[in-house]
Amino acid sequence: MFEDLYLWIKAVHVIAVISWMAGMLYLPRLFVYHCEAEIGSKQSETFKVMERRLLKAIINPAMIVTWLAGLYLAWAGHWFTFGWLHVKLAMVLALSAVHGFFSRWLKDFAADRRPHSQKFFRGINEVPTVLMIIIVIMVIVKPF
Repeated sequence: MFEDLYLWIKAVHVIAVISWMAGMLYLPRLFVYHCEAEIGSKQSETFKVMERRLLKAIINPAMIVTWLAGLYLAWAGHWFTFGWLHVKLAMVLALSAVHGFFSRWLKDFAADRRPHSQKFFRGINEVPTVLMIIIVIMVIVKPF
């Protein structure tokens, strides 16, 4: 019974991670396009709605479920003593920090402030990808 619960929670964790990453990859792309929109324009207002809904309805809940399910899996699997998990957790903390920056920039856009350039957001869009690659390698390969 415990093994079944562990597998179900693992499935929930993977689904939440995919949802979180989808949002984390899409939101900065919206920021790139939002930079192009004229302040006060219909397009700018549409981006504000899209960004807010993406963050509130997908990214935030997915991050919470990812953390809760992941911590349960680490505890139930007795993984906390393994080096690969320490690296993974550090990368997930970094991803959570990026999430926080995205939330802050969303508030800036909502207030018609442009916190950074299109070029900046094109670059920052790669950060979640790099973190995800490291996380996946830690989980699958478990190099140490």
